[in-house]
Amino acid sequence: MGALSKPERRWSKVVDPGLQQERTALAWERTAIAIMVSGVLLARYAAQSSHWSTALIGLAQTMAGGGLLVWAGVHYAELRGPLLEGTAVVHPVATRVIGLGTVAFSAAALGFAVLEITLR
Repeated sequence: MGALSKPERRWSKVVDPGLQQERTALAWERTAIAIMVSGVLLARYAAQSSHWSTALIGLAQTMAGGGLLVWAGVHYAELRGPLLEGTAVVHPVATRVIGLGTVAFSAAALGFAVLEITLR
């Protein structure tokens, strides 16, 4: 086993041999797809029960999921270069924004479900 060159040593310190960055990118994509599917289901439910405001929330959620999916692909492409150069990258703001958005959409969906049950 030969000695590693300087860029290879830097790269081996940052890049996880278990493909952590790739697993993280796939997790973002799964999250985006789950957001889009739940948005479509919410919009479909609203279309059947004639609640246009709920349908708008479902459409907004679907578009937000689509935006997240595009962002996940672009973000992974942006991270790949610095990672191959051996530079560590961290993006905690995106995690906070997605977490808050998920909580807001879940709270809105729960509120509409409770409202729907109480109005029956």
